Amino acid sequence: MTPLEALLAMTAHAAKALGAANRGRIIAGARADLCVWDAAHPAELSYRIGFNPLHSRIFRGML
Repeated sequence: MTPLEALLAMTAHAAKALGAANRGRIIAGARADLCVWDAAHPAELSYRIGFNPLHSRIFRGML
């Protein structure tokens, strides 16, 4: 799998497989549980072991 395929597999595709229509994508009306990464490409999330590129986490629409 490419890094983008892996990211989609654990977000949008997983939500679709579970029947969770209001999750897995950033759209109006969807539940706002997401992570904002300080990365230009999904591959950067797995490059450096022990490095945490998390910029912020939004849970239930709150920072």
